Amino acid sequence: QVRLVESGGGLVQAGGSLRLSCAASGSIGSIKAMGWYRQAPGKQRELVASIESGGSIDYADFVKGRFTLSRENARNTVLLQMNSLKPEDTAVYYCNAVIRKVLTSVFTEYWGQGTQVTVSS
Repeated sequence: QVRLVESGGGLVQAGGSLRLSCAASGSIGSIKAMGWYRQAPGKQRELVASIESGGSIDYADFVKGRFTLSRENARNTVLLQMNSLKPEDTAVYYCNAVIRKVLTSVFTEYWGQGTQVTVSS
């Protein structure tokens, strides 16, 4: 099986920083992409940032210049450094990964359980 284990999140004041971590584990053959989505109450889930296997990173416009996504290939981990947080960044943040399991040829999308980020004004 494949698991995505998230850590980080919590409560922070506006202007503060948080760091989210997501580690993929299990029968991993290769990772096509890995990143973070978020979902605020009453809103659809939306992309925050994602990194492809080749290293290219896609950021949502609303986080450019404030959030930085990085990865640690050896540990199948991505880190989302969130700076200059705003109240509108309040949401549940979900780790997402597109992974091919060992001895297979199909890529499958996986989700973490979600971690709450709350930014107070």
